[in-house]
Amino acid sequence: MNQPGKSLLVPYYEHPSVRPAEWEALIAAAPRLHSVVLNPASGPGERPDPAFAAVAERLRAVDVRVLGYTDTDYGRRPCAAVVRDLSRHRSWYGTDGAFLDQVASGIAEFAYYRRLATAARGLGCGTLALNHGTAPHPSYARIADVLVTFEGTWDTYDMYREDRPPPWTGAATRLCHLVHGVPAGVDVAAPARARGAGLHCAVPGTGEHPWGTLPHGLAPAG
Repeated sequence: MNQPGKSLLVPYYEHPSVRPAEWEALIAAAPRLHSVVLNPASGPGERPDPAFAAVAERLRAVDVRVLGYTDTDYGRRPCAAVVRDLSRHRSWYGTDGAFLDQVASGIAEFAYYRRLATAARGLGCGTLALNHGTAPHPSYARIADVLVTFEGTWDTYDMYREDRPPPWTGAATRLCHLVHGVPAGVDVAAPARARGAGLHCAVPGTGEHPWGTLPHGLAPAG
């Protein structure tokens, strides 16, 4: 169900014991959060992490979806390994859904992702987000709740400001844009909506690990 005002899908890839103030700020922003991506160790890790379990429980308590991060390597990772990650996320962290990363966008890989979607639903994942980083083949809209159709820098995003929503965009599947390297004071929500994306995340981080920063306006003071 779409919830008015909850337009932020936030991938935040820092450990709660290292960045406790940031996690507190994220939980405090619950009224604006559609979901938070939980990523203990480029996936669920090899054993449960109590600190991540605690923040996941707190997020769910304030009505924020928790999505477990899993890499698919553009369809090259064995399905069994991905499903194992999804199962661990559900068992260890009580995740509400899944955030599949490095998702292929072509029709050739669609059967692989349809299989994963079926497995995810069978495990109880209520929200399935696929991070293509670009507009995928329309078939993917049939199996996911959220499609990430842009991931990249603000400079790239701003360069294509006249982009319009894909013609196949429907109400059942929400689009999301993930933008990093965003200067302070820049509003990404408006251009995201204009391009058909009801969900977004805009962070100042740059380089190989931009998702170690929170969106502008959410970071703690100091």
